[in-house]
Amino acid sequence: MLMLRAKPPESWLTKVLANLDAVLVDHAHLERKAAQSALKLQRYQQLADSLPELTEIAIEELEHFNLVLKILDDRGMALGQAISSPWISGMMNSVRRGRNEQVIDHLLCAAMIEGRSCEKFQILAVALASVDQRLAKFYGDLVKSEGNHYASYLLMAKRIDELETERRLEFYLELDAELVVQPSDLPVLH
Repeated sequence: MLMLRAKPPESWLTKVLANLDAVLVDHAHLERKAAQSALKLQRYQQLADSLPELTEIAIEELEHFNLVLKILDDRGMALGQAISSPWISGMMNSVRRGRNEQVIDHLLCAAMIEGRSCEKFQILAVALASVDQRLAKFYGDLVKSEGNHYASYLLMAKRIDELETERRLEFYLELDAELVVQPSDLPVLH
């Protein structure tokens, strides 16, 4: 169950629907980055027991990346440049240094990104149902996977230090609530 404390502004959906091609390019880059993030997490010794799970997440994210590339190709679009998300930057810039602190924060940022993806894909699936059924189904099909990744990252952090994870989760839920409502003209998912 997602514990998000704020919803994206209604202007987010309007902007996304008006710039769907650009958002699909952004989505492709996000899936690639999500796969990279799962692989980067493998460098932490505290996650040695989670290597198979992290590998599965990376593979699944690359499969999603490939699906978005196929949609782009079907629409006659190139991948294009990645756009830096102020929301993701705001989350990742808060990662602390330190033996367990960095790992827990990195996992919680990954969880928050997956949680927001789960929420936004569900919003898109509903909004696109009457406009583009193929894309609506695509986004609807991704919801469960993103929710599972959210839970996996959260549980990995709790296995390292449950009390610190709960404390930092409070911090990230508040930070997310502040960042998600910030106005942005960028045609991005996050």
